[in-house]
Amino acid sequence: MDEAALKAALPREQVVEVEVEGARIGMLHNAGPRQAREARLAARFPDCEAVVYGHTHVPQVERFQHLWVLNPGSPTERRSAPVHSMIVLTVRRRRLTPELVTLA
Repeated sequence: MDEAALKAALPREQVVEVEVEGARIGMLHNAGPRQAREARLAARFPDCEAVVYGHTHVPQVERFQHLWVLNPGSPTERRSAPVHSMIVLTVRRRRLTPELVTLA
């Protein structure tokens, strides 16, 4: 959906890991097919406490094994999601508390 110049400037895929308050958070755009998504992400990010992905615009806040699997949805482009949404992720001393916020 992005302009051609922007697509050309950005990598097709990039995995980013950040550390916040000692917690590692993995990020990627497209987490792949729905079937077995959580297991794939847990295997891909074994040292992370959470992974945040997008692409589907369908919100997800789910604990799977050691990992929070988070998709904030979208505050602007709802597409097939039931509502506009975002996630507020609070991190304190490696403890993560995700909150899905639905927007009017």
